[in-house]
Amino acid sequence: MLARLAPILFPIIWSTGWIVARYTVDFADPLAFLCVRYAGAGVALGAFAFASGARWPRSGMDWIHACVSGVLLHAVYLGGVWWAIEHGVPASVSALIAASQPIMTAFLAPALVGERIGLARWAGVFLGFVGICLVLAPKLIGLDAAQLKAALLPIGVNFVAMIGVTAGTFYQKRYIHSGDLRTVAALQYVGALAAGLPAAYAFGDFHIDWTPTAWAVLAWSVLALSIGAIALLLYLIRRGEVSRSAQLIFLVPPLSALQAHFLFGENLGPVQIAGMALTVCGVAMAARTKA
Repeated sequence: MLARLAPILFPIIWSTGWIVARYTVDFADPLAFLCVRYAGAGVALGAFAFASGARWPRSGMDWIHACVSGVLLHAVYLGGVWWAIEHGVPASVSALIAASQPIMTAFLAPALVGERIGLARWAGVFLGFVGICLVLAPKLIGLDAAQLKAALLPIGVNFVAMIGVTAGTFYQKRYIHSGDLRTVAALQYVGALAAGLPAAYAFGDFHIDWTPTAWAVLAWSVLALSIGAIALLLYLIRRGEVSRSAQLIFLVPPLSALQAHFLFGENLGPVQIAGMALTVCGVAMAARTKA
């Protein structure tokens, strides 16, 4: 049952991260908020692991691998994306950059983990990317040259974040192919917090206004995103191929656009709706086609 539901639930839950990031900028320094999120998720997962009798890694190297993967998947990726959004990168541009991760993953998978990427799956990746471009085109066209120039550094940071999550996916597949996911995920947040705290003090102002909205966003961030979505991602990586897990990221921008439409009144035109349909078709082709 979980094997069938995970590919559906993961992009739906993960796509809410863009809405969370947009809300967080209004009441907190994003990097500081992420540190609280890492700590909350780590404590919750650690307590659950102890209470349920989960087996912790036996060797020190396994602990290090878990922490390093947490730095890449959480601190580098989320920290970079949220910092970029705070410093002027439009959410649509940030989503487009993140959506290029499957392209890089498919390109590197044969060399790094020996996966074969057939022509049909490459076609699915291409269709998915074209669909995302159609979804985001109206917002991208609205940016003038001055806005793009001002966002050059944040856009670069956003690209580094995308590289971080790509590297984290490969690292997870290569070095953490066994062990209890409950303890692995808890240790990942230890690594994320260890890297996130210095970054928050160096690049942020470390403030959080604890409004009711802030508490609600934190609860969703910890329970749904940091625990639920990450557990699904680790499950997908362990059971399947890296490239197919990454291709689910193609569904995130269209889903985020839908959420923004209902929550913030952003209209979706016919071109964007067609782009969403094309993205779904591309992901389905890439996920079902054998190498």
